[in-house]
Amino acid sequence: MSVIQQDDLIQSIADGLQFISYYHPVDYIQAVGRAYAREQSPAAKDALAQILTNSRLCAEGLRPICQDTGAVVVFLKIGMQVRFAGDMALNDMVNAGVRRAYLHPDNPLRASMVSPPIGKRVNTRDNTPAIIYHELVPGDTLEIALAAKGGGSENKSRFTVLNPSDSLADWVEATLPGMGAGWCPPGVLGIGIGGTAEKAMLLAKESLMSPIDIQDIQARGPQDDLEALRLEIFDRVNALGIGAQGLGGLTTVVDVKINTYPTHAASLPVAMIPNCAATRHVEFSLDGSGPAQFTPPSLDDWPPVTWQASEQATRVNLDTLTREEVATWQPGQSLLLSGTLLTGRDAAHKRIQALLESGEGLPQGVDFTNKLIYYVGPVDPVRDEVVGPAGPTTATRMDKFTDMMLSQTGLIGMVGKAERGPVAIESIKRHGAAYLMAVGGAAYLVSQAIRSARVIAFPELGMEAIYEFVVQDMPVTVAVDSQGESVHNTGPALWKVKIEQIQHQRSS
Repeated sequence: MSVIQQDDLIQSIADGLQFISYYHPVDYIQAVGRAYAREQSPAAKDALAQILTNSRLCAEGLRPICQDTGAVVVFLKIGMQVRFAGDMALNDMVNAGVRRAYLHPDNPLRASMVSPPIGKRVNTRDNTPAIIYHELVPGDTLEIALAAKGGGSENKSRFTVLNPSDSLADWVEATLPGMGAGWCPPGVLGIGIGGTAEKAMLLAKESLMSPIDIQDIQARGPQDDLEALRLEIFDRVNALGIGAQGLGGLTTVVDVKINTYPTHAASLPVAMIPNCAATRHVEFSLDGSGPAQFTPPSLDDWPPVTWQASEQATRVNLDTLTREEVATWQPGQSLLLSGTLLTGRDAAHKRIQALLESGEGLPQGVDFTNKLIYYVGPVDPVRDEVVGPAGPTTATRMDKFTDMMLSQTGLIGMVGKAERGPVAIESIKRHGAAYLMAVGGAAYLVSQAIRSARVIAFPELGMEAIYEFVVQDMPVTVAVDSQGESVHNTGPALWKVKIEQIQHQRSS
């Protein structure tokens, strides 16, 4: 019988979460390195370079890979000969570990959990509670799998019940383009097949913990039907041309993982959950001998890639920006932003809407006239930082507020990640504005461009407050121009055709 001390479990959870906040799994970062080496799309290659550079900076600086440090997901396989020494319930121990990790003074992690989920949605301030799953198994060890799942990728989860005779690969190919780029590709696609609805979702989530090995299957060939299905979906998804950050390119996923479970003869439940460019997970075990030890990967494991701004990038002074200048920007154009940039995301937009509808106007000190708004919820700073990792959040969540902001506040542009929907694009076109895209999965790299930061409104919203940033050479891409052309529409369409041509040349 193993006796696991309460604080050993708490400390192991805390150390594991800190570890995955700044170290990518080596298999993932090497898969992205292979994608970078073969990528032919300039826009996608630039995005991949930012992701790789950001990953190395985080490993060196021990700071979060992404500003969204995730909802904590924990899988516990509890040996039936394990006993716990302490006065806390098992879930309370896990949550104590989460609390210790997210409030760590040297590397604070962003608290994103809100309770209740509807209504007031108050931030719990320490990222608890975790989402915890238990399984009793033979043995005298506690096996733990930890993940920190970002909201952008989690929001793209999909579920269906197919007819048993339907093609699962057809469903994935048809469904994935509708997920957009808010899940920050390239990533890993987790698929759960069978059981019941809730079991399929759990299978998909758990599959994301598996090592990346699709290249091994490609090299030796599939050994069973499941491996053949993984290869088929992998090839068909990448042939869509969605590419890194949805800009169009050769690599949309670096692996496809599938877990299965027996199901009812009349059913084929299927769940699909992507992991993003901030893939974070670690697995370890406790046997009563003390807390888990986590060995840092060698920096030699990272591909020798360093992102640098393109010499062709256009420098933009945000403090003198005009609509006339915005109108000259072209889709896909690289910009380097310098000057004053205001921030705001879901909660701030909702507050602004209420203030404008009431006739009160914007809060004192907030002026969006001829300004850009950056959709971001940053991590708290440490040491000499002015702000912690501050990458973009998914812009489509702000689509319903876009016309209000453009028509009533003087705003002339927005910065976020992923695509905009048709309503937002129409408003951008009508007001002669623009939408710029920063790279999701490059939060620490982006934060290096921020020279000062201060909260100017709604401080009670925490990371969702309105900040005023002063930035220097912050890299962005024109994603929707003043005429309403979107690179998230044109880029994948172009690369889908190019990939078809490449495949035809290889087969002929």
